[in-house]
Formats: sequence, C-alpha cells, structure tokens
Amino acid sequence: MNIKFYKYQGAGNDFVLVDNRKNVVDHQNPALIAQICNRRFGVGGDGMMFLQDKQGYDFEMVYYNADGQPSSMCGNGGRCIVAFAKYLGVIETETEFLAVDGPHYAKISAEGDWVSLQMIDVDTINSDGEAYVLNTGSPHYVLQVDDLKSKDVYHDGRAIRNNATYSEKGININFIEPLNDGYFVRTFERGVEDETFACGTGVTAVALAMAQHHNQTGHVTTPIKVLGGDLNIRFDYDGKRFTNIFLEGPAKLVFEGCLDV
Repeated sequence: MNIKFYKYQGAGNDFVLVDNRKNVVDHQNPALIAQICNRRFGVGGDGMMFLQDKQGYDFEMVYYNADGQPSSMCGNGGRCIVAFAKYLGVIETETEFLAVDGPHYAKISAEGDWVSLQMIDVDTINSDGEAYVLNTGSPHYVLQVDDLKSKDVYHDGRAIRNNATYSEKGININFIEPLNDGYFVRTFERGVEDETFACGTGVTAVALAMAQHHNQTGHVTTPIKVLGGDLNIRFDYDGKRFTNIFLEGPAKLVFEGCLDV
C-alpha cells in the first residue's frame, strides 16, 4: 500500500503527517509508525500525525510519538497540523479541532506559516524540590539551571524521566535559563527518548511556571528561545488559574512523498 505523507516542522520539532479523512490507513501499528519516524530507516520525525474527519469539528488530530505509541497532546504538532489543514483546504484562517486532550482553537496567518494555538487551561502547578511539575496537555518538569548551552540534556533529562517518581508514566524534562525578557529552553521528551529541537507543551509549561515563580499576573507574554528557533507564549493569570493560553510560532511544510508499506 502506498501512503502519501507530508513532512512539517515547527521550530525544529518535525512530524510526518497523513491525510486520513477517508480512513484508508489503519494506524494502530506501533512498529510501522516507529519505522516511519526512524531517522535512518524511515522518513524521520519526532512524531506522526493523522488528520481525520470528526463530527462537530473541522478535523481530528491523532498523534503518535516516535516510538509508535499513542501520545498526550503535542503543541508544535498541533500547530503543524493546523498548517496542514490549511494546505489541504480543510480550513482557511481559523479552526476548532479535536485532539487527545480535548477541543483546540487555532488561528493561522494568511501566508499559512505562523500558527497561534490555544492550549488547555491550567490551575495546578506542583513542586519537586526546586523544579515545577505541571500538565499543559502533556506532563512537564521545569528546572532552572546555569550554563544551559553546555548542559548534557540527554543524560540529565533521561535520568529524571526514568527516576522512581516518573519512570512508570514518563515525563518531559525542561531545563531553562533566563534570556533577555524570556527564557532559553532545552527539552528531553518522553516517547522520543531524546532531546528535541523544540517542545510546544514544554515551552508553555515553562512560561506558566515562571509566571507563578515571579508572581506575574494579568496578561503575560513570554518569548522562548529553543534550539530550533523562536516561540511565543501568551496567557492570562489571576494568581490562581491560567486561561487564554496561546502557543505561537512557525509551522512549515518541508517536503512530501509516498511510502510503500
């Protein structure tokens, strides 16, 4: 069977996307998805997504990690699938779609390469020593460090992700450092089991955790630098609850092709 695929990237977070509105692909096949996401033996990607029809929504986002397993919400993946939906003509400049963590609103620029994605509201941030732990659609661990540029993110992130507290369900590890009026962030992602160039739910978690840390309330905008480029987070915070959270950044088509599987 031939599968038409599209490769997208959002700030270096890259994904394999398939238009599955006709349900021609049975994607409940972890080994196949892991092979497609493999960077030596497949297309290569941090994850794979299927755009599907869903009654009451413009489309449904079905996301798998690079290991082939179903995943929690992927923020940059969400932005990329919105750009993909515009490319396919499913949407124009605004959309409401369904993801694993519920409905999401998004807006895309007329040029089709800048996406603002609304994330779920957050009302709970916990502590683990000096780190913050919260769920922004996926679970995240946020820790401020020094000299982040030189940090061994793979070794240190893998150790935290697999410790006694988090090994069973896994968690994404975000190391952060202040940069200008925002933060520099590097992330070790579960499912990929490696450092990625960006993590949308991760930078969102960083912005919220730091707003609580610094007692920032009202409308807050936080620019984030990642290995793959620049992202922006904006939200409202009343001291108890984070609402109107938007993850913003680029989402671009890299190439397209066909897979014989």
